[in-house]
Amino acid sequence: MQPRNMSMSGVVDLAAVKAAGEAKQKAEQARAEAARTGQAPVSGARLVFDVDEAGFQQDVLQRSTEVPVVIDFWAEWCEPCKQLGPLLERLAGEYAGKFVLAKIDVDANQMLFQQFGVQGIPAVFAVVAGQPIPLFQGAAPESQIRQVLDQLVQAAEQQFGIVGAPVDPQAAGEAEQEAEAPVPAGPYDALLEAANQALDSGDLGGAVQAYKNVLNDDPANPEAKLGLAQAELLHRVQDLDPQAVRKEAAENPADVQAQIRAADLDLVGGHVEDAFGRLVDAVKRSAGDDREAARLRLLELFEVIGAEDPRVTAGRTALARVLF
Repeated sequence: MQPRNMSMSGVVDLAAVKAAGEAKQKAEQARAEAARTGQAPVSGARLVFDVDEAGFQQDVLQRSTEVPVVIDFWAEWCEPCKQLGPLLERLAGEYAGKFVLAKIDVDANQMLFQQFGVQGIPAVFAVVAGQPIPLFQGAAPESQIRQVLDQLVQAAEQQFGIVGAPVDPQAAGEAEQEAEAPVPAGPYDALLEAANQALDSGDLGGAVQAYKNVLNDDPANPEAKLGLAQAELLHRVQDLDPQAVRKEAAENPADVQAQIRAADLDLVGGHVEDAFGRLVDAVKRSAGDDREAARLRLLELFEVIGAEDPRVTAGRTALARVLF
C-alpha cells in the first residue's frame, strides 16, 4: 500500500539551499587550504568573542545548535587565565570554525559563574545543542587541550550532527554578492537537475543513484546530500502500510524499529515535531544498538529538514538532554 502525501515539496525546497551550500563549499575549501598550509584564513573577531549575561541566550545557547561553543571563564586578576586565554584564542583560529570561543569575565558575570558551578578559574566548559559540558579546569598543557577539543568536535558531529563552518570574511562577502546575482551553472547542475526530476516523478531508485553519483565526486555537495536524504526517506516508506505501522508503534512503544518506521511516516506526512519527538523518546527509553539506531535515524531526518529549521534546532536540544 502506498502512503499518501509522498511529495516532499512542502517540507524542504532544494533550490533554497543552493546558494548557501555553494558558500559553505567555499568555506570548506578554505578550511582544507588552511590545514594544508598551517594557516587559518579566518576572522578571530568572529571566532572569539566576549559574552555577558544579557547576551548568553543568543550568543551561546542558540549558537551551540550550529557549532560547539567553548567557554573560557576568566578574570583580570587571574595569572593562569592570562596564559590559557591566548592559547585558546590561537586554537580557535587554528580549528578554523570547528568551534567558537566565548570568553566570560567572572567578576562581571557572577550569575553565569554560579550557574555553571565553577569552582575556580580558569575553567573551560563547552555548550553543545544547549547542553553544558565541563571540559577542564586550570592551565592545562596544549597537547591535552587539543585532545579535549578533538573529542568535543567529534562528539558534536557524531552525536548531534553539529558541524561548525569555517569563518572566511572574503568568502562570506562573495556569498552575499552571489546571492544578489544569478549563480553560474556548476559542474553538477545537469546531474542534480536530473536527480531532482527523478525525485519529483517518483523514480526513487533513480533519484537515489543520481544523487549518489554526484556525491561520489563531490561528497560535500549540500543539494545532493539533501536530495539523497529525501529520496532515501521516500524509498523507505513507499511499501509501508501506514495504518499497520502506526498500530504496531502504538501497541509496542519499546520496539525501536517500529518507532523508527512510524517516525519516517510522520515526517513524510508533514508531522515533523511528532517524528523528532518519537525518536527522541526512543533514544531515551532504549540502550545499545537500538538506541544508536534511533539516534542515527533522527540525525538522518534532521538532514531531510535542514539545519537552519528551528524544529531541527529544538530536536537537537531535546536529543542532547536525553544523551547527557
